[in-house]
Amino acid sequence: MHISEGILSGPVLTGGWALTLAGLGIGVKRLKEHEIPKAAVIASAFFVASLVHVPVGPSSAHMLLIGLSGLLLGWVCFPVMFVALLLQAILFQFGGIVVLGVNTLIMALPAVAVSLLFRKVISHGSRKLATVFSFLSGVAGVFFSAILCSLALLFTEKNFLKTAQLILAAHIPVMILEGILTVFVISYLGKVKPEFLGESGGRDEK
Repeated sequence: MHISEGILSGPVLTGGWALTLAGLGIGVKRLKEHEIPKAAVIASAFFVASLVHVPVGPSSAHMLLIGLSGLLLGWVCFPVMFVALLLQAILFQFGGIVVLGVNTLIMALPAVAVSLLFRKVISHGSRKLATVFSFLSGVAGVFFSAILCSLALLFTEKNFLKTAQLILAAHIPVMILEGILTVFVISYLGKVKPEFLGESGGRDEK
């Protein structure tokens, strides 16, 4: 969901950088040494998934892995997504350096929100609850991201209303796909690596 250079207003760009820098500070502080390999894997998956995209006005529609990243990394999503987006901007000219703060915020903040809303329920609830909330995590991550992208455009220029609506509509299939993908990955990790979600004793089988 990259926004291209030269689209957003100065205040939106400044606000995006300010919030992203704050998120980076929190994320770097919370990144433990033993979590670096996991963060690297998520960064690589995010990098590859978001390379295949469909242009939608000044933005684009593509797989984001926001819900899954949020559940596995929490605040660490900020540095992970920042690095991935920076490399994409440098290597493939997706997004850009000036708009990097906003693009990072659009993808990392929803991931943190998903972590805060759903991670505890998924890690400590029953398998049925874990399935439901894993799906909701995938959907919510993309939905929140599309909302932030739309707001960035609308705060820049009211004439972007139709574009914002198009972005939301274009990401409905992505929401469903990410919900399903998140269910499968979290279910698998719940069996082989439950500690990734902070589980201590496994879920109730009901």
